[in-house]
Amino acid sequence: MAKKEPKEKNIEVALWESANKLRGSVEPAEYKHVVLGLIFLKFASDKFEEHRAKLIAKGQEKYIEMAEFYNQNNVFFLDEVSRWSYIIQNSKQNDIALKIDTALHNIEKNNKALNGALPDNYFSRIGLDVTKLSSLLDTINDIDTLKDKAQDVVGRVYEYFLSKFALAEGKGKGEFYTPKSIVNLIAEMIEPYSGIIYDPACGSGGMFVQSIKFIQAHHGNTRNVSIYGQEYTNTTFKLAKMNLAIRGISGNLGKKAADTFGDDQHKDLKADFIMANPPFNQKDWRAENELIDDPRWRGYEVPPKSNANYGWILNMVSKLSENGVAGFILANGALSGGGEEYKIRRKLIENNLVEAILVLPRNLFYTTDISVTLWILNKNKKEQSRNIGDLTREYRNRETEILFMDLRQVGEPFEKKYTQFSDADIKKVTSTYHLWQSVELENIPEFCYSASLEEVTKKDFSLVPSKYIEFVNRDENIDFDEKMQVLQAEFAGLLKAEAQSKNDLLAVFKELGFPISV
Repeated sequence: MAKKEPKEKNIEVALWESANKLRGSVEPAEYKHVVLGLIFLKFASDKFEEHRAKLIAKGQEKYIEMAEFYNQNNVFFLDEVSRWSYIIQNSKQNDIALKIDTALHNIEKNNKALNGALPDNYFSRIGLDVTKLSSLLDTINDIDTLKDKAQDVVGRVYEYFLSKFALAEGKGKGEFYTPKSIVNLIAEMIEPYSGIIYDPACGSGGMFVQSIKFIQAHHGNTRNVSIYGQEYTNTTFKLAKMNLAIRGISGNLGKKAADTFGDDQHKDLKADFIMANPPFNQKDWRAENELIDDPRWRGYEVPPKSNANYGWILNMVSKLSENGVAGFILANGALSGGGEEYKIRRKLIENNLVEAILVLPRNLFYTTDISVTLWILNKNKKEQSRNIGDLTREYRNRETEILFMDLRQVGEPFEKKYTQFSDADIKKVTSTYHLWQSVELENIPEFCYSASLEEVTKKDFSLVPSKYIEFVNRDENIDFDEKMQVLQAEFAGLLKAEAQSKNDLLAVFKELGFPISV
């Protein structure tokens, strides 16, 4: 019986295994900038060489060293020592790290769109092993980034690496990346087909990438959207700029990495679509007397400094255009908090801004295992129509309704301990939501419920989905407060019994002449 040929590894896996050899002396947080910087360098060089060949074929050889003739075609100009061919020729030299740093520096200097985007002296500073770095360069050299534009090879590699780095960094880190299936869900929910798209905590830019893919999937024109974002961490700001550059996406991420609350880079922006996954339960995001009179809170209470959740919400509300829609992720605590949060939430509901609340499964994120919520805010819940590609969507008046969905049992296993939404999951959720926008739907136990403003008011403006959605197998007669008190009493009794047993044991040893001091 003939042996089966071993299955060829896809390019992402092969490259990851090669890049992984660099790990050890290099922290993952640093290492990702090294690897992604090299992938960008190879891609930019391939595009440059392709366009250079076109200029020569047109008899325009005298222009091949002029940056303008590349930039006007959205191609980055590379001087001779910044080209991949030069890097490969010198890949076995002891000063290869310095040569790579010089190449990236020159590319950024010669292309204004890349200002502040590329790794700055990473390769020389972190002291990479020359042999391992050379091996990685050889592997990247095998990637033909232009072979199949439809497959978006370099985009796939970049996305794969971002997710793997986020997994490697794990809890407390990896905030630069929102898992792809969550981003897909948000894009399919709010349908950012044309207009201004904004992300106030954009990380590595995944929301923007998926927005563009949504437009392409519906045969739209990506020139009909403008992208605006902001990111606080400088290294993540660079990742986002590289991510957009690799995909040829033009975006305004502000002049620098900056805190959205303390240094808003887009003060006068009005966005048609907002997609965001801001930090969860951010504490001490402002000082006691800071941002008290900020115009973003106008008409609402000042968000408490102990938690930024409602600061993020009101920042996004203030940025929405007249018909703007926002889809964003928050920790579940924002659904029912008291104090200033309660007052803000109540006004949001009374102002008919809250359109849908979806509680998501646990383990969707690499940085935390908690269940979180997807909020949909809509400035125009009245009757209207909207064109999305070949589809004209008709909306009914939903001013006095909020759709609640429970997705805690939705999703499939991913990387053993994580959960992700399948394409079928996303289709089921989004089709339910869009159908509800158009016609009145029957409520589905354990899945969805359309609540009236009157019902939400009676529930004291709580947005917890389980207060509205029917759960068939739940005993509605259970008084949960009473149950918790019983459990608390039982636990206290167990602790008391444990303490008594400990004392009895110590007394026995003492009687035997072996006293134990604790």
